[in-house]
Amino acid sequence: MKAFLIALQFLSRIHLASQSVWRDEDFGRSVLFFPVVGLIIGLLLVALYWAASFLFDAFGRAVLVTAFWFYLTGGLHADGYMDTADGLFSGRSRERMLEILKDSRVGAGGVTAFVFLVLLKVTFLSQLAPQTALFALIGIPAAARFATLISIFQFPYAREQGLGKAFVTYAPAHTVEKAFFLALVPAFFCGPFYLVLVGAAILVSLWANLHISRKLGGVTGDTYGAVLELSEMLLLLFTAVGSKLTELLL
Repeated sequence: MKAFLIALQFLSRIHLASQSVWRDEDFGRSVLFFPVVGLIIGLLLVALYWAASFLFDAFGRAVLVTAFWFYLTGGLHADGYMDTADGLFSGRSRERMLEILKDSRVGAGGVTAFVFLVLLKVTFLSQLAPQTALFALIGIPAAARFATLISIFQFPYAREQGLGKAFVTYAPAHTVEKAFFLALVPAFFCGPFYLVLVGAAILVSLWANLHISRKLGGVTGDTYGAVLELSEMLLLLFTAVGSKLTELLL
């Protein structure tokens, strides 16, 4: 239970425990529950989307839900996304890129990347039919957070110390396999469509992390967040394109 509460507090603004200092061992065990936190986030997004459907059109719902999506995560992943964009787009050496990722200030590359991330999420979500949007909002946060385990366990950490080291060192045995079963829970809500999302999230994570690793010599906590945000945006894109193609073929 403690590991789940840590995962919930770390990945979202939902704080059910008052403890603010966690040991590396606690963080390592929490990674197992990342997909469950994604499902909780997804269910909250669905509740807002459904309520907003009585007041707003598709675009208005998309803006409101996307804003709430960033609020729920506390901007944690978005911050990593901006820092990663600043580093990778800087054109500097590997060492300098890693220094830029650690800098708390956000540069032009990070701001530009974030603006387009928000615009694309809103655009793709607004293109979905209500039923499809509900399935996507349940499934995408869980699938993207399961794919974060690909970032953590399949790629080397670029620094000698950091949060990623704690995840790898103290995670329970067979974490990816156990988390995969937890990640399948949204399939009860979404059906086979969700399995496609999980497969796409894994592929996006592999592709993005390979690119990042070539640039940085590994991954970092910031790049975990960047790949998660990128995965969510691309999964919305895949869902929107798939929906349009289905409409054309039927």
